[in-house]
Amino acid sequence: MNDFFRFDTDEERRALLIRARKVALSAIRKYDVEWDNIQFIQLSGDTITYKIETSTDNNYLLRIHSDRLSREEIRSELLLLQALNKSKDLKVPEGMANCDSIYVLDIETETGYRRPYITMMRWIEGEKVVGEFTDSQAYNIGVLMSRLHEAAKDFNPPSDFVRPTWGVESFKREMAKLERYYERFLSEEGWRLYQDAAEKVVSQLTTMHLSEHNYGLIHADLHTGNMVFEDNQPYPIDFGRCGYGYYLYDMAGTILELWPKHRWMLIQGYESIRKLETDYIRDLECFFVMFMIENCCHHASDPRETTSLIDEQKYAQAYIREYLNGNPFLFEVIEPVNVD
Repeated sequence: MNDFFRFDTDEERRALLIRARKVALSAIRKYDVEWDNIQFIQLSGDTITYKIETSTDNNYLLRIHSDRLSREEIRSELLLLQALNKSKDLKVPEGMANCDSIYVLDIETETGYRRPYITMMRWIEGEKVVGEFTDSQAYNIGVLMSRLHEAAKDFNPPSDFVRPTWGVESFKREMAKLERYYERFLSEEGWRLYQDAAEKVVSQLTTMHLSEHNYGLIHADLHTGNMVFEDNQPYPIDFGRCGYGYYLYDMAGTILELWPKHRWMLIQGYESIRKLETDYIRDLECFFVMFMIENCCHHASDPRETTSLIDEQKYAQAYIREYLNGNPFLFEVIEPVNVD
């Protein structure tokens, strides 16, 4: 039986999208939704997503899940979102049950392929930021993140709750994947630099003190593309990677895309609700480099991403060198380096 998500070549990708649209149209019929239009959003390694538009104020997000996630993992994500939505200070996507009160469906597809899991979510209205954030937007992202962490801390998961853990073992798995593809965008010298940085990251992670205050359920992928804004307020979307990890790891995934000034504004917003430990900067720099390397690991296997990975190396390797040399870099403008 073939994986539903099979797209190693352009031809397989086209076939997958045709297969997926048929599945999406079959799935919609199982919900009590009067829809007008189905709009393809994107294909990622974990989901194929569609916006389901209606004539009312309520739109929806339909997700076709990859074979990487079990029904229990997907169901656990929906349980967490349900709990987060109970907080008066948060608005996050929430799963919908179908006509048979089922939240995670599996839908018949072409012969020879596994039946994929399907979920339907309530759409979060808002616009993605184009260009640079304002000071207030960066500050408000920090506030949002702290509220997410506070609300998740109050969630009491059931015994069958299953979500991934982001730490030493997951990072080692990503590096093992990168070893197969690094030659697409790294020289041998660049690869040695990545290996040295990974070794230092793992060493730091193993010595970190884990506590209720610094570790718990996190979004784990709150980059700028996974936020929408309405009246200058950010709302998080796409919790598909949520799991257990350090709160600073969550923060690192966001500040990776911000200028130093706005990194500081985000931290101020965060600390307006949750105080960080006094020596947090050293650990945050570790997670910054960890997340940056993981991004490369994630995209390295896709030939369409090779050009952008090559272009990013003058910045990525500049940060890695500062990290290996023990120089603070989070709030400094780091000059790009020449790479072969």
